[in-house]
Amino acid sequence: DVQLQASGGGLVRPGGSLRLSCAHSRFTFSSYALNWVRQAPGKEPEWVSAVTDDGVTHYADSVKGRFTISRDNSKNMLYLQMDSLKPEDMAVYYCALWLETRDYWGKGTLVTVSS
Repeated sequence: DVQLQASGGGLVRPGGSLRLSCAHSRFTFSSYALNWVRQAPGKEPEWVSAVTDDGVTHYADSVKGRFTISRDNSKNMLYLQMDSLKPEDMAVYYCALWLETRDYWGKGTLVTVSS
């Protein structure tokens, strides 16, 4: 099994920045996507961003231009740099590994955006 653990959440003012990290166990799948997914209170989960095995990044329209996903394969780490945060970005953020046949999810980290 693959384990993932998100961290780095906290309280930030609107317009501020936060960097989330996701530590994951080593894996050797050839086709995959590492994702960030968030869930705001009372709402459905929302996909935020992904980086695929070939390094291509993808973003939801709601975060495009403000969030940056990156990874460090040597450290088995996934990151999400979040800038210009808005109150609507407040949610629990999860990192997830999506494969063709199944997916793995880690525990989330809470991001609160409030003045």
